[in-house]
Amino acid sequence: MTPSIAVAIMLAGGEVTGFEIKMFLLAAGSAILVGICWGAVQEWINRSHARNWPTVTAVIDSVSVAFIQDNAPRYALDSSHYNATLTYTYRDPEKHVGDYSRSFVKKEDAEAWANSYKGETVKVHVDPRDPTRSVLREEDL
Repeated sequence: MTPSIAVAIMLAGGEVTGFEIKMFLLAAGSAILVGICWGAVQEWINRSHARNWPTVTAVIDSVSVAFIQDNAPRYALDSSHYNATLTYTYRDPEKHVGDYSRSFVKKEDAEAWANSYKGETVKVHVDPRDPTRSVLREEDL
C-alpha cells in the first residue's frame, strides 16, 4: 500500500471506498497534468493579460531555427520538433529586445515561416509597469 493511501485510510478512520480512491486518483492526475502543462498555461496567461497592454512598433531583427530533442523514454511518443524564434527590438523609450517562438515538425517549414518575417515591422504589447516585458501575439503577426 502506498504511503498516501495509508494516510488517507488513517485520516478517514476506516476502509477507503472505491469513490474515495477515484477522487484521490482524479486529484493526483489533475495535479500531475497541471505540472506538465504549467509552461503552456503560464504562456497563455501572459498572452491573455498582454492584450490590454499598450502597443509599440517593433522590428524583427533576427530569426533562428533550433532542433529540440525529446528526452522521453522510447515507449513514449516522440515530441522532438523545430523551434522557430523571431527576435525583435522596440523602444519604450530605451531599446528593448523580445522574442516569439513557434514549433514545427519539419525544419523546412520552420525556416520558411521564420524567414518570411525577417526585417518586418510588427506591433508588440508592452507591460506598462515593466517596459522590459513585451509580448508579440500571434494575431499581431
